[in-house]
Amino acid sequence: GEARQVRRQQRDEFRKLLLSIRGLPAALPALPLELTVLYNSLLFTVGASDSAIKEEAEGIRQGLLRVLEACGACGQDLGMEELWEKVLQEVTVEELQAPLHRLGALQAAWWLAASKLGSVAGLFHLLSTAEDLERVHCSEGQNKLLSMIKAWQVPPEEASLPLVQSAKDLKEILCTAAAFLQGLQELEAGNFPTALSLLREATGGFCSKKILAQIYTCLGCCAQRMGKPQTALQHLKRALQVDFQCLPALSHVAAVYHELGETDAELQALTLLYEALGKNPPAAASSSPCFPIRTELLVHTPVLPSLLRHHHPSEVKYLLAQRCLQDGRVADAVEHYLDFLSLLQEGLQQQVPLDGSSALPRIPEVFLEAASALEQAGRHQDAITVCEEVISRTTDLIPRVLQVEERLEQPECSLPGAELAGRLLSQKKESLCCLVWRAAGYLHQGWAWAKLGESKEAVTQFSRCLSDILRVQLHGSGIKQTENLQPEVEVLQKIRLLALIGRGTQFLELGKHKQALLDFQHSLQLSPGDPAAASYLVQTLWKLNRKQEAAAQWQKFTQSCPREDGQQQGQGRPLPLYLHSCLEQAMFPHSESLARNIQDYLGAAAQDTS
Repeated sequence: GEARQVRRQQRDEFRKLLLSIRGLPAALPALPLELTVLYNSLLFTVGASDSAIKEEAEGIRQGLLRVLEACGACGQDLGMEELWEKVLQEVTVEELQAPLHRLGALQAAWWLAASKLGSVAGLFHLLSTAEDLERVHCSEGQNKLLSMIKAWQVPPEEASLPLVQSAKDLKEILCTAAAFLQGLQELEAGNFPTALSLLREATGGFCSKKILAQIYTCLGCCAQRMGKPQTALQHLKRALQVDFQCLPALSHVAAVYHELGETDAELQALTLLYEALGKNPPAAASSSPCFPIRTELLVHTPVLPSLLRHHHPSEVKYLLAQRCLQDGRVADAVEHYLDFLSLLQEGLQQQVPLDGSSALPRIPEVFLEAASALEQAGRHQDAITVCEEVISRTTDLIPRVLQVEERLEQPECSLPGAELAGRLLSQKKESLCCLVWRAAGYLHQGWAWAKLGESKEAVTQFSRCLSDILRVQLHGSGIKQTENLQPEVEVLQKIRLLALIGRGTQFLELGKHKQALLDFQHSLQLSPGDPAAASYLVQTLWKLNRKQEAAAQWQKFTQSCPREDGQQQGQGRPLPLYLHSCLEQAMFPHSESLARNIQDYLGAAAQDTS
């Protein structure tokens, strides 16, 4: 804005002044003024452009070479660290010490911004007196870099030469930035107690409210990773007290409540976050750029953007929908899913990051979750319509036959043709995903028609689901597929089981008991010991008046049930959320009455025998 424009003008004036001074040969009496003008010029450059830090290292180099030139020495072939060492060890002129120390602090800021912590420590070692260094050795257990910055004696200000930013302020900012940066590095490395200690140190430093809130947010994330959710909440709430626009803190609050199982509090936090994102774009967050060199310009590490990522409103809306569905709040889930689907039609794909950091699953899965919510709310016709959308959009993406080989492994990158093989594998995975989604769409439609009492239509949809799954040809022994395709194959097998049970129940409704029996037998071949399939099989045998067989099967399943029950979720991998309602609908509803009938029959048979 206007302030930055003023700083650019001031920078240009200082540069002109510096160029006119450098037009003269380097002379010791004029050097304090020249170095102070250089210091101010560099600060104005940073103030005029946040990206200027890296570009300005050359300015300091030229200043140091001018100092050596005035002293009759040279250092053109030296790197920056060696150049600083030569200047600070060989130039002992008293009048140059303060300007050199100020330039040294600026150099430390440059190196800190580049995460060259060793170079910063080395420079402060050179800037410090033996007495200062003695104090550093006394403070054992303290962070070495922080101790060295704190021990550095700030040179006195000359009244005649005003500074854009005092060395004292610069020292404070270096301390804060060094603590913050190292805290983040320790957090990324998993050294949580050290990270906690450094980040706490940074909260007592010199920075804007915006940055202070970010530091508290990072403290909250650190405490959460240490398994201290209550401490995490304290830090995150402090972040919001300092800067209510620090929305990443609010999304972390929701995540902590989720971890604690406090759904009401989590949903409240997500609702507040959604409302806040609608009102204020994150870019408008408070900042106080009163100094050219600020903490945020010196802290660059990959972990910080990931901890402070701003969610898109649609991601938060999806999280609200998903959490409500998981918690059985069906009416709220339906409302949120329908809101989300309308956001989707407004062109959501362009606004959400596609780098894997988004909370959103693949879009067809969201549609299927919405259908699941609508079914549970009794809106079966709406669920059928939503599934039709998934089916129509995936139809053209599925080949007539999809072969999944046992040894289709990701090849070594160095092998010839590895890239092509990798591409084929990812195409196959995508086709398999589309097949899973379409089969799930038919499965949901089958259950929805069943709920509407339309058994014939339900049988048609369940049959479509099963014929879709038959497109997949599994090669190799059993289903030991490559890890890349294993999750999709497992979900497909679960859908197949649920479709067989679903179709069997509708055959029973239509009085086609023999066809129902075949479906339940097939279900048990797929998933031996599945309680729903086993119970329906026994019930069907009973209805066919094959009571002895029914009783024998019932005894067999009740004996094996505890051992088999743990296998229902498919090798410990959780089922997609959109299948949970189908799983519940496939459960056998008459267990007690069936058990009574069988026990009465067995009791009567035992009496007859005796």
